Amino acid sequence: MRPHVNQRHEQVLEHVRERGSIRVAELAAELGVSAVTLRRDVESLAAQGRVQRLHGAVVWPGSQAAEEPGVPVSGDGAVVGMIVPTTNFIFADIVRGAREAVEAQGGRLVLGVSGYADTEDPVQAKHLLAGGAEGLLVAPSWFGGEPDDGQEKWLLDCEAPTVLVERSAPAGNPAAGLDRVRTDRAHGAAVAVSHFRSLGHRRIAAVLQGGPHEAQITSGYLSALESFDVAAPEGSPAVHDHGDYEAMVDYLVDAMENRGVSAALVHSDEDAIALMPRLHARGVNVPADLALIAYDDEVAGLCDVPLTAIAPPKRSVGEMAARLLLQRIAEHRGGLHPGPRQHLELLPELRVRSSCGGEPIDS
Repeated sequence: MRPHVNQRHEQVLEHVRERGSIRVAELAAELGVSAVTLRRDVESLAAQGRVQRLHGAVVWPGSQAAEEPGVPVSGDGAVVGMIVPTTNFIFADIVRGAREAVEAQGGRLVLGVSGYADTEDPVQAKHLLAGGAEGLLVAPSWFGGEPDDGQEKWLLDCEAPTVLVERSAPAGNPAAGLDRVRTDRAHGAAVAVSHFRSLGHRRIAAVLQGGPHEAQITSGYLSALESFDVAAPEGSPAVHDHGDYEAMVDYLVDAMENRGVSAALVHSDEDAIALMPRLHARGVNVPADLALIAYDDEVAGLCDVPLTAIAPPKRSVGEMAARLLLQRIAEHRGGLHPGPRQHLELLPELRVRSSCGGEPIDS
């Protein structure tokens, strides 16, 4: 039987009196009630002056915690706004990771979607903040992954703590001073080139989508080739619009026939899968004639020839971004000077399947 509200209030008072202060989420778990129910109890007791509510914690009046701003400081119970361009592709797992991290702290994640329209980002932000969000996780709709022509201005005008997700800003841009968490896609491209080289490939092409991740992948691909003292085949990386499959196939077949290419990195794995029947129709066998590595690993393993892929740590990106934002919210609540800004880059991993073969080819 659930305790009556008055009994529950007495239990709250007893716990808080004994400890001086306790997190709302922790106390809710101890009493076996929901965080929402306990917050209502705390608000009622605080209105009577019997306890104090201090940023995610409940504090006994007159205790040291009640007298010292920022003690304790936590992100418990925070409402976190998150703006993404889409809930598909990599962002599905990023959102899941963020939501799980926020909910683990007794908070709630509220989502806004921009549809890759940069003018929609500030609209979504205004709506989320007006609805009670204390901070924002934002993957802005910046086509090249970085702000262009003042696209960052609305972010800088935002007074709430903000963490960029899978986006960055170049040194010197005001948005470079924001916290950010992203995948080190350059590292992933270099890992792909290294794997090809370990199998004996000497001519390695890249076929990429234009968009937020193109610059990073290109940088890693070219740097890795340079490290191996190998020149990129003419016209590589070849950058195409999503869905321009015939141009991609034409490029790869020409590169094989005229430039000795025997391996290719393809972003994304969705494009790599779409290329497979077209390559087969042109007489190209994967992996016997052309080794392929896909980038993103959303559905790469479901191809008829399962694709070796570079897998970004999508869930971890969301989780770490959310934890960083909760830290900033806690600092903001406590009136504390924020700690050093952080630029976190998580390394993707190589998942080896069938599309590269296993035996080295002749040098």
